[in-house]
Amino acid sequence: MDAKLESTASVEIADVKTKLADSSVQYLMASYVDMHGVSKAKMVPVDHLPQMMEGSELFTGAALDGVPQEVNDEEVSAHPDAKSLTVLPWRPNVAWFASDLWLAGAPFESCSRGILKRQMSEAAKLGYTFNLGMEAEFYVMADTPDGPMPLSERRLSKPCYDGSMLLDNMDWIEEMVSAMNNLGWDVYSFDQEDGLGQFEIDFTYADAVTMSDRFTFLRLMASNIARQNGAFASFMPKPYADRTGSGAHFNMSFADIASGKNAFADRADPRGCGLSKLGYQFIAGVLRHLPAICAVVAPTVNSYKRLVKQGSMSGFTWAPIFACYGGNNRTNALRIPLSGGRVELRAADSACNPYLGAAMVLAAGLEGIREQLDPGEPNRGNMYESSEAELTARGIKQLPRTLGEAVEAFAADPLSRQVMGDAMADSWTNYKRGEWLSYMAHVSQWEQDRYLRFF
Repeated sequence: MDAKLESTASVEIADVKTKLADSSVQYLMASYVDMHGVSKAKMVPVDHLPQMMEGSELFTGAALDGVPQEVNDEEVSAHPDAKSLTVLPWRPNVAWFASDLWLAGAPFESCSRGILKRQMSEAAKLGYTFNLGMEAEFYVMADTPDGPMPLSERRLSKPCYDGSMLLDNMDWIEEMVSAMNNLGWDVYSFDQEDGLGQFEIDFTYADAVTMSDRFTFLRLMASNIARQNGAFASFMPKPYADRTGSGAHFNMSFADIASGKNAFADRADPRGCGLSKLGYQFIAGVLRHLPAICAVVAPTVNSYKRLVKQGSMSGFTWAPIFACYGGNNRTNALRIPLSGGRVELRAADSACNPYLGAAMVLAAGLEGIREQLDPGEPNRGNMYESSEAELTARGIKQLPRTLGEAVEAFAADPLSRQVMGDAMADSWTNYKRGEWLSYMAHVSQWEQDRYLRFF
């Protein structure tokens, strides 16, 4: 090992030992994600901490989705990030580490976390840190003889923000929120959402790598805490046709590295949104590449059943369907909240790989900054009610309507390869094309009900 790397590893090992000194941790998880953003890991007894921190845990990439390797390739190794050490709240004898994948003694180009870190480095060259907040929306249901059911027995037609239903779920929610706060995530709000059994938990933003680590861990934690309470957590974007889907809205801003100030904030913004020129340039870059970005932040067949105008019991779905931006207006794909200083991408959903989604958005935004693009004036009206003529006149296009459309937009956009590298871009495209074709070949109950005796 290089002397500098060896010195760094020794410091990290000493730091982890100090943090674990008074804990009951017996096992360590060297974790990374597959293309879906699902945590994968090997478990290591704590006595083998030094070896694990130096990359002892090897994985056959070909055994996983979106880790582009052949069965005869050298294994990838997980290099844990000491700063990400997280003791499992529901199993305190286990500690989890977010890890970077390496291959042949160097960072693996197709590692999701590494892909995001490369874009973070590009932002740093311009003097900025990319901060990210993710709104965690998901369903918690119990398996019953009649199928999955919400834990509350109340069946309201409009359950959004209902206090009684929220209290009915407080056993698992309190456990979840306490765990998040004990980890230092600073939960500031949670509520019953628009779907029966659907919840949102909001917590403080962080740099994009840290937030992606946390969102990955949150899905793992929610699943385990729900299970211990006789239920399961679902991050499926659109479980029910007549209820709103589960988003994972990206709330994005840049911090100036030198001063720490929010570089997207401008109280004197002449457009009245509280956003700086830099922020508008970022928006313009994202809008340019939004169809390709959709393939990554809305990555499933089911995702596009969320990105529709209507379908919820409460009327409009609140999900974006057009590539446009506006002020405090939830009918735009990119929204500038009332307080300004940040940009919200509303197309992202709860099934996304946060590392890859954040990397694509950041790269697009950086392009907008470098080229000093302008997104035009913000859209302030209800975009759902805009006519085709109005949209055409303003140059506003519809977002991809299916995974198939999104994948082809991803494949056609040079940004995809620039961000992911050839191997990962090809792997993503091929897997998602296959997923779409598999769905298209499936004969659904709806088709049988409609056509079996139609003629």
